[in-house]
Amino acid sequence: MSRQIFITEADKKRLQKLINEAKEFSSGNEGYLRKLEQELNRAQVVTSEKIPRDVMTMNSKVLLKDLETGEKMEYTLVYPADADLMENKISVLAPIGTAILGFREGDVIDWKVPDGLVKLEVEKILYQPESAGDLDL
Repeated sequence: MSRQIFITEADKKRLQKLINEAKEFSSGNEGYLRKLEQELNRAQVVTSEKIPRDVMTMNSKVLLKDLETGEKMEYTLVYPADADLMENKISVLAPIGTAILGFREGDVIDWKVPDGLVKLEVEKILYQPESAGDLDL
């Protein structure tokens, strides 16, 4: 993938700490940790004030559209401790969580699932903490 992704300095710092801690305690998520680390390493890092409003950051809420079925899904991207599928809060360590981090409205995500590949469009960022001024999340 050659898409350019953005991440805030604060998110990168917290996510790198999460990765380091998980590696230290051998959480069983090594594959996901490696993928997340790759995403962080190639991301353009910007201050919270300079992150584009249409970028999926940590604690952002997104509306995704399955391009094959037309089904729409709302998710909030959270840290593992806050994940709750009943509330549509997905962990950044989940495959779809890692996949959507840094994407922008209009981007298409190729998400590998057991049955093949699902194409999801980032239809809208419904909430982004940085643009809402919620920088302490």
